[in-house]
Amino acid sequence: MDSPLVFAGAISLCFGALLILVIVVLRPRYAAIPLQRRRPDGQPDPSTLSRFSESAANAMDGLIGKSGGPFSRELLYNAGVKMTPAEFSAFVAAVTVAVGLLSSLATNLGFGILLAVATPFVARLVLTVRRDKRRSKFDAQLIGSIQMLIGGLRAGHSVMRAIEAAASESEAPTSEELTRIVNETRIGKDAREAIDDSATRMDSEDFRWIGQAIQINREVGGDLAEVLDQVAGTIRERSEIKGHVRSLSAEGKMSAYILMALPVGVAFFVGMVNPGYLDVFVQKPIGWFLLGLSALMFIIGGFWMSRIVKIKF
Repeated sequence: MDSPLVFAGAISLCFGALLILVIVVLRPRYAAIPLQRRRPDGQPDPSTLSRFSESAANAMDGLIGKSGGPFSRELLYNAGVKMTPAEFSAFVAAVTVAVGLLSSLATNLGFGILLAVATPFVARLVLTVRRDKRRSKFDAQLIGSIQMLIGGLRAGHSVMRAIEAAASESEAPTSEELTRIVNETRIGKDAREAIDDSATRMDSEDFRWIGQAIQINREVGGDLAEVLDQVAGTIRERSEIKGHVRSLSAEGKMSAYILMALPVGVAFFVGMVNPGYLDVFVQKPIGWFLLGLSALMFIIGGFWMSRIVKIKF
């Protein structure tokens, strides 16, 4: 790192990574239907930036395949990220390069490589956290959504019309899921199946009960509004118990977060204060062995703490 040529090359690569990052993030959104089909008479005139970003996304799409790699379309949708797997993968790749170069310049090469390797895993962790928060928000909005469904049914609307009205009055993610249910039923999908798929995406057993109540009502008839009212009462009691358990386990979760973040934070701080202090971990075999052992113990400890503070209902 003492050579001016190496330093200049690192700076150039860093700015290149940041440029790719900006291009991927700020590229214009494209609809699923090509512009030529939506506007037959229109002549698109994409800019150089748009063509480059589209080419990068297409290249990444061919690299990761239909599965989407570690960032699947289903995971991105459940996390509320409005990007395709190819776009998000390119975004993560640019961030990985930028983090690695900046960390290498700020501390040392070994620590920069370590952070660069950890960046995709951190991105996956962020998506998982966003997905869990979105599901928790859906559960918190479920009582209000049921009340709107009951109101629509008692006003004389059909089930689908009541769901559509509830979607227009609700906030995300409930509005997004209910709108998707309505759209799927319009193109021929069974309502029970659409609701079950939504309950699976949101990991909500309570919402699955609503689908079962609707299906039973379609088969045997009865007052669906009254049934949903009873279901809402049961869900409300379960929500109170869940809130009480979450409040009791909040201290354990915070302790787990602090214990997981403390080693990484201390290592980063020491590397910035004294860049050469951690070189022993990347210059000698015993250092690499200790790093690998520490990473293994870190993963085991994190998994163990997550199982302790996670309570299933």
